[in-house]
Amino acid sequence: MAQPGEAFQPQSSAEDSFFDLLIETLQGLDEVARGQFLREFFRTVAQVDFTESQGIEYWLRILHRRQQMSQRLGSRISLKTVMVDVLSSANVLRVPVLVEYDKFKKLQVDAATDSLTGLHNRRLFDEHCEKELIRAKRYNQQLAVVILDMHKLKEVNDRRGHLEGDRILQLVASTLRTTLRASDFAFRIGGDEFALLLPQTDSEQAVTLCRRVRSQYEAELAPINLNISVTVDFGVAVYPQDGEQKSELLGLADRRLYELKHATREGARVTPMPPPAPREAAPTPEPTPVEPESAASSAEPPPASSQTAEEAHQERKWERVSLAGTKSHAILSDIDQKSAKVLDLSYGGVALQFEKQPELPQQFNAVLHVPILPPVRVVLRKTYVLPGEGGRVRVGCAFVS
Repeated sequence: MAQPGEAFQPQSSAEDSFFDLLIETLQGLDEVARGQFLREFFRTVAQVDFTESQGIEYWLRILHRRQQMSQRLGSRISLKTVMVDVLSSANVLRVPVLVEYDKFKKLQVDAATDSLTGLHNRRLFDEHCEKELIRAKRYNQQLAVVILDMHKLKEVNDRRGHLEGDRILQLVASTLRTTLRASDFAFRIGGDEFALLLPQTDSEQAVTLCRRVRSQYEAELAPINLNISVTVDFGVAVYPQDGEQKSELLGLADRRLYELKHATREGARVTPMPPPAPREAAPTPEPTPVEPESAASSAEPPPASSQTAEEAHQERKWERVSLAGTKSHAILSDIDQKSAKVLDLSYGGVALQFEKQPELPQQFNAVLHVPILPPVRVVLRKTYVLPGEGGRVRVGCAFVS
């Protein structure tokens, strides 16, 4: 049994490396995770049952004792030696055991892994998110943060049982593993919630990836024949456009998830997917009350006041979603970054408002910023111009596929 001041044989380099890794790992953990880890560590190493707070207390004693002994002897003392000394002095050590490296690595992995899906857990998500934000700021890169959740998981649990619910959660994890890039990170952060960190990814790329995940998941789920419309919903926020802090990005991604979920479930399905090809009729730069083929989308002028709401609804080819009262806007990327307010939006087009008569080509590029969607690049074709109140001008535009 080791005693203070006693000379010891030098520690092997393999054990030195092992315990250096242990110290470095614990420095990177928060207090709760450190307590959980140390409780399992002492149980495995020395068959001692500590509470989480006791584990932290004895770990600090060991580090302090090691520093004292190293200074006294003028050479580095192995952590294993100090650990035996501290635990035996406290009369808690009964069967000293040196933990194997593989077993230690398993402890480390278990502390950061969701047991059901095998994905990283919420604690590791919080750590990685902060690190990736720092990296994105340092190298002036984009970082997409995605929140996903399962649609109708509760219904599966209620009707088919929790084992079946666990099975479809595990299927989400396997889909993410096969779909994401090597540089991406996937986490399970709650019961039916998942998160992705996508370095060097803009909103368009992130949305495309999420659609691919959803499509692949639905394809793999089909053979199970649940007879329940289970799918994956998602919300995306991108650094730095949508925020520079983790809380901002998570909050916005979560709001977009539920706004999009609500919109799709209520039938107002608004997506950034390319719209149908425009009609063959040549566009007319002058305003017209309603195009003769069919009243279209936001790209067409609003119906005359003499029409009833039902008549207006029947005439439109695509229903408009009003964005009045929001901060929706469009940036005209090839016209000196000119900005315009987005009045309403549909699958066929968008209505823009300018403070004064704009000089616009018949076709131009823009980036739309609306609450339901991440920023999306579109090509617009001008279809009408109408005067508005206070000298403002309404311009209807159709999407060009």
